[in-house]
Amino acid sequence: MIKHVVMWKLKNPKDAAAFKARLDSCQGLVPGMRQFEVGVRRPGLEANCDVVLNSAFDDEAALQAYLEHPQHVEVSAVLGSLRESRSVLDYQTP
Repeated sequence: MIKHVVMWKLKNPKDAAAFKARLDSCQGLVPGMRQFEVGVRRPGLEANCDVVLNSAFDDEAALQAYLEHPQHVEVSAVLGSLRESRSVLDYQTP
C-alpha cells in the first residue's frame, strides 16, 4: 500500500473550508484508492498547516492514476492558486 500525505499552508486560512470541499471532490476517483480523508486546522489544536490530505492506494499505479486523473488535475490547478506552500510525502507500508 502507498500512503499519500499532502499538507497545505494557505494564503488566506479562511479559504480552508472551500479548499477542503474542492479536494473532497477527488474522493473515489480511481480504483485502488483505499483511504481519502481531508482535515482542516482547528483552533486550539497544534498545527503548522491549514489543510491535510491523508490518502492510501493499493499500489504506485493506483496513485499515479489518481494524480493523472482529469478531475484531480483540474482541482490541483485551482487549489494551487490558493496555497502559500505545499508539502507531500508518499511512502510504502507493508
